[in-house]
Amino acid sequence: MEGGGGTLSEVHQTARKLLLKTRDGLERLERLEYSNSSSSSSDLSFAVSKEITQIQSLCVEMNRLLRSIGVKSQRDLWKRKLEQIAEEAESLRESLEKYNSRNHKRMMEAKERAELLGRANGDSSHVMRIYDDDAQAMQSVRSSARELENANALGETILSSIHGQRERLKSAQRKALDVLNTVGISNRVLRLIERRNRVDQWIKYMGMILTIIFLVAFVLWRR
Repeated sequence: MEGGGGTLSEVHQTARKLLLKTRDGLERLERLEYSNSSSSSSDLSFAVSKEITQIQSLCVEMNRLLRSIGVKSQRDLWKRKLEQIAEEAESLRESLEKYNSRNHKRMMEAKERAELLGRANGDSSHVMRIYDDDAQAMQSVRSSARELENANALGETILSSIHGQRERLKSAQRKALDVLNTVGISNRVLRLIERRNRVDQWIKYMGMILTIIFLVAFVLWRR
């Protein structure tokens, strides 16, 4: 149960710790939702999104490692643990997306209010610039999250391709061994046939010699 990133148990423990850290970050993010710390919330949102992607990558690694478990009961147990972590990671991802959606909507509403106030007071440039910066920061977080999800999907595809190639190599090795075994059996059969032919020839020659001896002895006896 070992792989490039450690044993299955080690990868599972890492994923569990990262789940706790991500859940705590999401809770802090929701507490900051109605505060004015837009820069802090943007950085924290990006960090949480990155951690969720790391958890999903660990799930891919666990799925690869559990294939090497020969005992079905143990494999089923680890499969349930993997599904639990994957479900929790998906739940965290959905919560983060809902938070980002609410935050984006709230900033757009604030921007619209600022525009209305600016037109009324004739001094909206500073307020508009603040909310534009916040909107750009949130857009950057959303774009980074999409890039991380694409990278995770690419990793899953690569791992799946590697596993398929390994299975094909194993199949080719088994076929090669079968061919070699068949060739070995054929060689043994040929040697047996050659040995039988030599024995048959000796029997034939001995029969001819005995026949000649018998005929000579019979002729001499008649005289």
